[in-house]
Amino acid sequence: MTTSFEALKNREESLLCRTYGRYPISVQRAEGSRMWDHEGREYIDLLSGIAVTSLGHCHPELAEVMARQARKLVHVSNLFYQEEQLDLAEKLLSTLHCTKAFFCNSGAEANEAAIKLARRYMQRVRGVDAHEVVTLTGAFHGRTLATVAATGQERFQDGFAPMPAGFRQAEWGDIDALRAAITPATAGVLVEMVQGEGGVRPMTQDYARAVADLCREKGVLLMVDEIQTGLCRTGRFWAHQHYGVEPDIVTSAKALANGLPMGAMMTTDEVAQGFVAGSHATTFGAGALVSSVAAATLDIMKRDRLDERATAVGGRAMERFRAIGAKLPGTIEEVRGYGLMIGIVLTFSGKEVWKELVARGFVCNNTQEKVLRLVPALTIDEADLTAFADTLEDILARR
Repeated sequence: MTTSFEALKNREESLLCRTYGRYPISVQRAEGSRMWDHEGREYIDLLSGIAVTSLGHCHPELAEVMARQARKLVHVSNLFYQEEQLDLAEKLLSTLHCTKAFFCNSGAEANEAAIKLARRYMQRVRGVDAHEVVTLTGAFHGRTLATVAATGQERFQDGFAPMPAGFRQAEWGDIDALRAAITPATAGVLVEMVQGEGGVRPMTQDYARAVADLCREKGVLLMVDEIQTGLCRTGRFWAHQHYGVEPDIVTSAKALANGLPMGAMMTTDEVAQGFVAGSHATTFGAGALVSSVAAATLDIMKRDRLDERATAVGGRAMERFRAIGAKLPGTIEEVRGYGLMIGIVLTFSGKEVWKELVARGFVCNNTQEKVLRLVPALTIDEADLTAFADTLEDILARR
């Protein structure tokens, strides 16, 4: 007899393009760090929509904001002034050194805006014939053609040739390789301070500062992709703040509206001169409803000091994971990350471990073949992380 889950899979097969490798779960409802499937089975969510629902699922305060705003104003396009958008901009810009914002709908769009701004600033403001953007190996910057080209990984580019021109890559962690990649045609360098899809790889302090210094020396823009790392995830409001650098452009998305589609590109007054009316736009970006939710999300993050909580809770979790590795030699190669952005690097393929974790009710992510990536809600109960650690230890001990 066909189960409800099998019926759902068959229905999807007949309706949707095959672009996703689904997890074996049909989520029916969620609250906080819990999800429930068709049969009512409960899961502890350590993925939070891929670092999106940082305040947890269905946050009651945000639900109230959505309901109120939905009865007042939802969308009128960016042809009109909207107070909600300006309230959000003030709150967002107060968290870092940038002074101007452009709002959009996703991380890829935020990075597209950054790339366009870098090119136009160099060409129209600085009067320099520069258009290339240099990225680093292991990067992930989005799924549009330009951001796939910036990502530079063959598996994401397969079948989409020719790639847009104007992108180069340098080896991650090699400052000499980056220096060699920068030419007179370079407009900017786009990096992640902690690579997410790349396996939760943080830059070293020395390398991050060297990258910033090199950009200043060469007169090119430093652009930092904080799509996944931003908004308290790493224990600071922005990951670049761990390193004492001030990028020319910063991009954000995922957690900005706790699940509603929202992206942002932030920059300085100087670089913002690259955009003028009509040079870039979006129909849906920062509509009144999503802006009001994003502003409330920032208020809650600040009020509850979720950056500090991420440092404390994430630090204790990483200590526990390292202790498991010490107790079970040959299982965990390394534990790395900042705050509640954690990569547990196994010494072998993590696929079977990931499957067993899901079977036991824990949802995380397996990236770069052997890295278990944890990006739970910043509000997650520590007992849930302890339960995950106990389960992981049991699985590894049984290998």
